[in-house]
Amino acid sequence: MSFFDETQQTPRRTGRPPPPRGRSTDRQTLLVRRVIAGAVGLVVVVLLFLGIKSCRDSARRDAFKTYVRDVAAITQASGQDSNALFTVLSRSGKQSPLQLQTALSQYEGDAAQLVERANHTSHPDEFATAQDHLVQTLELRRNALSTIASSLQPALGTTASDAATSRIAEQMQTLLASDVIYAQQVVPNMRKPLKKEGLLDQVTIPTSRFLPDLQWVRPSVVASHIEGLRSGRGSGPIAPGVHGTALVGTVARPGGQSLSSGSTTSVTVSPSLAFDVTVQNGGVNKETDVQVTLSITGSGRPIVREQTIPTMDAGQQKIATIPLATTPPTGKRLLVHVDIKPVPGETNLSNNRATYGVIFTH
Repeated sequence: MSFFDETQQTPRRTGRPPPPRGRSTDRQTLLVRRVIAGAVGLVVVVLLFLGIKSCRDSARRDAFKTYVRDVAAITQASGQDSNALFTVLSRSGKQSPLQLQTALSQYEGDAAQLVERANHTSHPDEFATAQDHLVQTLELRRNALSTIASSLQPALGTTASDAATSRIAEQMQTLLASDVIYAQQVVPNMRKPLKKEGLLDQVTIPTSRFLPDLQWVRPSVVASHIEGLRSGRGSGPIAPGVHGTALVGTVARPGGQSLSSGSTTSVTVSPSLAFDVTVQNGGVNKETDVQVTLSITGSGRPIVREQTIPTMDAGQQKIATIPLATTPPTGKRLLVHVDIKPVPGETNLSNNRATYGVIFTH
């Protein structure tokens, strides 16, 4: 019995494998978790990249705006130099030539400082071309002011004044060149990167024009303003339209002889000897302080006399009577020169002067 009992107590094997413990399920879960982690990491990287790019774009746009503001401040200061210069050249000569030159030397110093300021102005690479031309513009203005400042005092003097006045007139061309460079080089090379960055509606590109009026490039206009400083009568803003005067004729008084450029006229000297110079305003504007100079040359020291016509309406003729305080030499042919100083804005000077042959007799 014990044998059978022992046999019955032995457990039977069914041959079925134990149930799986979930090893394949853990591998799938890990894979999912890795995919999720990778996606999250990618999102974080993208967000970081976009954040950094946004910061860089913001800094870039701020740098663009800052440069435009810096250029505006520089050009505004240059405009102040322009106003100061042409105010000096247009007002009456109430200051001595030395005081005027000192004032202009100060403007030259200001212009030189603007060149240094521009050279040290930081700028994005996109504005490199505009920056180069900005410096060139300011250098031209500095150089022109330097020459004008050094030439003004001799221009107001009695010797070599014509040469000094010509040097000042030449610098007006230099100032005009600076305006052209700014308009055609600085502005377009600022506009292009601003447009690309989409900032044209957020900033205003500054303009800069040093020469207040194109009339200033005419040597006759500059000479008129210099003469205004010398005489103390000044020269205000030039009205638009044609300006000009013309010499109509010259008559000796009291004899009434009309002088001729093509022949020699005999004129009897007397204590009341004078010349009536008829001048016509050939422009469309009223002119003031029209100066007429008469000189006699050909024997000894020249005789020079001046007379001023206070006002002349457009198209009007007026007579400037010029008496002679000195009796001219008699018995030989002399030359009488009559010259009308150009009015501001006058360009045609061919009819402003004449030379007559005269023999003075007792």
